[in-house]
Amino acid sequence: MTGNSSFVIVVGFDGSESSQNALSWAMDEARQRNGELRLITVWNKPPMAWYPAVLETAAGEIAAEDSPQSIAETLQTDALKTATDEGLAATGQLVHGDSPAAALIDAARHADLVVVGSRGHGGFPGLHLGSVSSQVLSHAACPVLVVRSRTS
Repeated sequence: MTGNSSFVIVVGFDGSESSQNALSWAMDEARQRNGELRLITVWNKPPMAWYPAVLETAAGEIAAEDSPQSIAETLQTDALKTATDEGLAATGQLVHGDSPAAALIDAARHADLVVVGSRGHGGFPGLHLGSVSSQVLSHAACPVLVVRSRTS
């Protein structure tokens, strides 16, 4: 448990359907416990050097493709807005790195609960539990809830 009076719920969020389900569950739990949400979004650059792609839009305009960091920021901003629009206390942390599990395990040290989806963007169809959720279950310092999609 955290040292403050608020119940802290860490949520792994990558924009996938599975993480959307985890966020929804965590928001319900935060309402019931008068808790606060901490969204963790991990981003990294592709293995090869990344150069912004230049795209021509249908209107003939030139637009640069969003960077991985920009995409992560937008996903997290939208998720935080969803939570705060419902009156919940929510903060976010963008983490640059290769290990979403490590970032969530680190955040769990200061949380009362970690909520993750069963699969994120890296999941393979048919897997029942993703590698990130498995690692968080095995190593987090607080209780972990893995939210499965309704179709899994």
